[in-house]
Amino acid sequence: MPRRALIEKRPWLLASIAAAIAFYVLRDGAMPGAYQMLLKGAACAFLAVWAIVRHGGRDTQMLAGIMGISALADMAIEITTVAGAALFLLAHVIAIALYLRHRRDRLTGSQKAASLALLVLTPLAGWLLSGDPLVPVYGLFLGGMAASAWSSSFPRYRVGVGALLFVASDMLIFAREGVLAESALPELLIWPLYYLGQLLIATGVIGTLRGRSLR
Repeated sequence: MPRRALIEKRPWLLASIAAAIAFYVLRDGAMPGAYQMLLKGAACAFLAVWAIVRHGGRDTQMLAGIMGISALADMAIEITTVAGAALFLLAHVIAIALYLRHRRDRLTGSQKAASLALLVLTPLAGWLLSGDPLVPVYGLFLGGMAASAWSSSFPRYRVGVGALLFVASDMLIFAREGVLAESALPELLIWPLYYLGQLLIATGVIGTLRGRSLR
């Protein structure tokens, strides 16, 4: 990779990973809440910047929008769950639009079944885990995001798996309010699953777009 690319582009990705790790390590420490919130938002914000400097075009702008809105949601959810969920819902709408722009030409029967299961079972599982009647509304968009990612032409083992990790993270959030209310498991796994999912999505989308533009 050219030295210019190393200087101008890769550090944004490294900064994102560093911010994500720092937030996870320091989230229960003595750091003031406002600084923790900014550190949390920085993880996806740096992914947005990295995407923009790594590749141009409308699809990259959409991805940067997804990551930028997710960064705002990560911070907002520390103040009010409703605002955070609303921002994530908006990010899911943009993600669905992006993935539908890159629909896979052909899907096998099992792939269609998996996409349908994600769309239907995600809101149902969210409701069963939380007991909150509003969760399925958000869960429908979450499931739509995962289903469209899985059926898109982006690599499944990066973007598809990333979307599944995002769903798993949210399922733990729902369970924390319900069946896992007394468990420490959600607090340990929610952030790593979520951030790894976002990282896989961002790198998978940009890697694919760059590869296609070089053909």
